[in-house]
Order: sequence, then structure tokens, then C-alpha cells
Amino acid sequence: MKAARKFFVGGNWKSNGSVSSIKDLIGKVLNPHPFDFQSVDVVISPTFVHLPLVQSLLKPGFQVSAQNASLTGPGAYTGEISPESLKDLGINWVILGHSERRSFYGESDEVVSGKIKRSLKSELNVVACVGENLKERESQITNDVITRQLSAMKGNIIDWNRVVIAYEPVWAIGTGVSATPEQAQEVHDFIRNWIRREVGVGESEKTRIIYGGSVTEGNCGVLVGMKDIDGFLVGGASLKKSFVDIVESGKRKL
Repeated sequence: MKAARKFFVGGNWKSNGSVSSIKDLIGKVLNPHPFDFQSVDVVISPTFVHLPLVQSLLKPGFQVSAQNASLTGPGAYTGEISPESLKDLGINWVILGHSERRSFYGESDEVVSGKIKRSLKSELNVVACVGENLKERESQITNDVITRQLSAMKGNIIDWNRVVIAYEPVWAIGTGVSATPEQAQEVHDFIRNWIRREVGVGESEKTRIIYGGSVTEGNCGVLVGMKDIDGFLVGGASLKKSFVDIVESGKRKL
């Protein structure tokens, strides 16, 4: 029997937001809307410095995520923020392996995998990102790239119930060019089959696989119609009123 997968929408604010703009977005857009948190996980991911503010402002039902965590734990690691510190702050989610971390800050598959291991051991839930760049897509090695990234993670995922896989084609992030529904579904299907083959049938049915890459209120409706797309990791649109429409698109899955 196919497992029911709860819709998931993450709002990745990246390095955006001020105290004023955050109060405005939460007070005028997010909190007033009657989200059905029984049918959708809505996870907001502000900058590190804004985490406590966002926690204090969001109404019950929302969840809060960090955008990264260190590979190291507590200790003499100036400037690093450990998963243990995030958990102590009451944060329950972290985004790891985002393409911007990989491309701008040189995070390898091994580093991402190590961060996943430490974060899961610290009882954080993880949004683990995978995806190919434009050259890899054009070279038709998307599946090879995804396999490499997932294989690096596999041994360090100690609990698949606390992992969401985010497929984010690098060529579609912040470019305004989204993968077509068919392109996204093809990769999501590949990921689900990889989990079925390498981990287990139960895990493949239960693990949520979400799409990230220029998701907007204009394309979320067709993307959500694909059977293996269980939600979205939203960038720029998560800072706008249209984020509400993206979250509500999940009702079409019910």
C-alpha cells in the first residue's frame, strides 16, 4: 500500500530580510492566513541572526529551519554554528547541501554527508539537497550526479523518517527558468527508485521528495500535479505574498 506523504513547503529566505521586513511579512502575510498545518508542513528558514526573531513571531503550526550547520560540534571553531547549538535554540530543521553551499563555498559530497550525520545525531530534521548544473544537464549525466550525491549521503542517514530530499536543478535556481513538470518528475521518479533499490521499499514510499528551482505561484500548480513531487523548497517567492499560493497548491494532492 502506498504511504501517504504529507505535503512540505520550505521557505528559504537565504541572506535576505531585516527586522522590519520580517515583521511585515509575518504580521501581514504568514500569520493571518489560515494554513491547514495538519495537511502541510510549512517550514520557514531565515538567516541565522533572525532565527530567534522568527521563532518569536510565527504563530503555532509553523516550523523553523536553519539554512546550514557546521560539520564540527561545540568547541574552538570560531564562526561556526553547530547542530547542537541549533537544537538547543529550539530549531528542529536544517537545510544541507544546498547548491549555493556547494558552488560558492566548496562543500563536497563528503562534507554535506558529514553535516547530515551530525545534524541527525543532534535530532535535527534535514532537508538534503541534490541537483545537477547546466553543463551536467546538457551532458545528460543528471542521473549520475544525483546517484553520486545520494550515495555519499546514504551511509550517514541514520533515520530516513527525518530526511526530506530536495531536488534543485542548479540551472533553475534564481534564474526564473524552472524545470518543466516532466523534467522534474523524471528526476523525482529516479530518486524514489534509487531509495527503493538502495535503502528499501518502505523508505522510498515514505520519503518526501520536494522540488526547488524558481518555484512561483504561476508554476506550482502544474508541478504539484506530478505524482512524485511532494512539495517545494521556495527561494525568492517565499519573501512575497505569493508564498501563500504555493503552500495552498498542496491541496491538489489531497
